Amino acid sequence: MEQHSQQFKENAANALADAGGVAQRDILALFTPIMRDAAVAEFGPYEALRQHVKRVRQHSLDNLDYYLARFELEATNNGNQVHYADSADEMNSIVLDICQQHGARKVAKGKSMVTEETGLNDYLQRGGLQVMETDLGEYIVQQAGETPSHIVGPALHKTRDQIRELFLDKHDLGERELESISDLVGEARVVLRDHFLQAEVGIIGSNALIAENGYSMLVTNEGNGDLCANLPNVLIICTTLDRVLPRAEDATAIQRLLVRSATGQPHTCYTSFYSGPRRAEDADGPLETHIILLDNHRTDILASDYSDMLRCIRCGSCLNHCPIFAATGGHAYGWVYPGPMGSVLTPLLTSLEASAALPNACTSCGRCAEVCPSAIPLPDMLRDLRHEQSVEKITPASWRQGLRLHAWLACRPGLYQFLTGIGIAVMHRIGRKKGGFRSLPLAGGWTSKRDFPSPQGKTFMQQYRQRSRSNEQ
Repeated sequence: MEQHSQQFKENAANALADAGGVAQRDILALFTPIMRDAAVAEFGPYEALRQHVKRVRQHSLDNLDYYLARFELEATNNGNQVHYADSADEMNSIVLDICQQHGARKVAKGKSMVTEETGLNDYLQRGGLQVMETDLGEYIVQQAGETPSHIVGPALHKTRDQIRELFLDKHDLGERELESISDLVGEARVVLRDHFLQAEVGIIGSNALIAENGYSMLVTNEGNGDLCANLPNVLIICTTLDRVLPRAEDATAIQRLLVRSATGQPHTCYTSFYSGPRRAEDADGPLETHIILLDNHRTDILASDYSDMLRCIRCGSCLNHCPIFAATGGHAYGWVYPGPMGSVLTPLLTSLEASAALPNACTSCGRCAEVCPSAIPLPDMLRDLRHEQSVEKITPASWRQGLRLHAWLACRPGLYQFLTGIGIAVMHRIGRKKGGFRSLPLAGGWTSKRDFPSPQGKTFMQQYRQRSRSNEQ
């Protein structure tokens, strides 16, 4: 997928101007945190499991070479073919080569953010293959010619009416109403069924790789992952090398946090473990299985101060609780990974300069860190990225100078309070009759969208001292 993160401000402005989209996001921002909180509260030992998963993920990353070697050995013993890809192009090339070796023409594809990262669909289509997304959300955005807006719910930005109009336009099935959600789901099921049956290659992702037995775990709600994995003769699992875990029980521990954090469910409809190609006694399954482990700068991240980011289990909870994501939506971020996790991960996977706006798309509310099931310190990393931008002089000079001035004043509390006291008093006198300012020097970013409230006449510290003196008397 082409990267447009440098256009975040323009994308965000366009998103905020779309009243229908704003209303849709407001609803999601209200209900998704409620669903997550209810699931966590019902579970009970959430925090203990959270800290356990944090330790397991960190242990796996600290010993990544060992567990990758163990996984490769066990997966190979199970009959899988394991490939390593340093870059997005290399992974795409491996997938296309496997498809061409088998004379494939149709590919049934499960949901995979890794393949979105590498732009696999476009690459295979340029190679002459027909690639069909089979996750309902991914199928919807593929038919609409769009990209996913959320790492868990790719089509959450679409309303039911929009999906209805899309299906009526794209599906040549004659006159029909499609009034209910079940009608829409049923029609998608009918359209996708033939593709499942005709595809020569299935491609899926993975939520965890298990070193002790060479298995791959996939969590889905629709069962399309199992159909992609078991109906075609060839299965390709595309994932990243940081997904490896020591034991099967570690994978199920992550699953218990992942599902509650992502959708507010106690468990998904399907949690599948894939061991390898069909054995003689098996009734179905692929005849050949390939597992591709993508690096694409992950080892660079592992060796950096941002290695904690690799603990991310892609639950999307930080997106659901982020006021910036709720206001602008996922497409504003301009690449595969939106929200707080994307604002950290995108600069690390691409470049800080190409995505300079993302680390600044943060209110510093800290909600992302509070709800992250892997306890990733996202606000700290966003702050560190902003510091790097300043050091590398990526941000505008006026911005850097303004921050230096603010830091200089903040280190001198007496002077800071004196100057702010004067400023507050002046603004109070000028704006007290109208109650606000429609424009202010150096504050155009605020006043272009809303009025700036007129101060009440005294700073917080002045009011605090006054109240303290009154209490003493």
